[in-house]
Amino acid sequence: MVLIWYYIQLAHYDVGISKPNMLRISKMTDYAIMVMVELHASRGEVLNAHALAERSRLELPTVSKVLKLLVKTNLVDSYRGANGGYCLERKAQDINVAEIIAAIEGPIAMTECSVEEGLCAQEAICGLRGNWQRISVAVAKAMEGVSLAEMAQPVKPGTEPLHITTLNA
Repeated sequence: MVLIWYYIQLAHYDVGISKPNMLRISKMTDYAIMVMVELHASRGEVLNAHALAERSRLELPTVSKVLKLLVKTNLVDSYRGANGGYCLERKAQDINVAEIIAAIEGPIAMTECSVEEGLCAQEAICGLRGNWQRISVAVAKAMEGVSLAEMAQPVKPGTEPLHITTLNA
C-alpha cells in the first residue's frame, strides 16, 4: 500500500493542469491527527464523536470513521453508554505521528515495492527497491520522532525543520 505519494506536474504532459510537486498524506490522515490533537487538548476528558466533530470543525461522519480506525489500532479508547465517548489510550508524548499515519493509511512507504515484493510489474527489471526501502525507513523514523504532544504545539520561531537522512548517511 502506498502511504505517501507523489503529485506529478501534469502540465509536463500537456494536460493543462499544474499541481505542485510534493509528498502528501491523505486528508483522512490529516483529520485523524486533528482529532487526536483535540483528544489531547481535552486532558483526559471523554469526548463523544459529536463534540470532537465540533471542536475539530470536521463533519461527524468523517470523525466517526477516523475514530473507528484509531480505536481499532489501539490509539484511542472508546467507552459506551450515556457518558461514553473517546479518549487517548496513552499519553500524547507516547504516541508518535508515524503510529497515527499507519493507523489510517497502513505501512509508511514511498512506493509499493518498498513494502512488499510482487506489487510492481517493473520489479524484475528495476534495481531501485532497496533504495526506496532506505528512503521509506528514513521518512518513517522522522515521523516516529514527532509526538502527538509536539504536533499539538505551535512551532516556535527559529525551530529547525526535521532533517531526513538515509540509513547510510
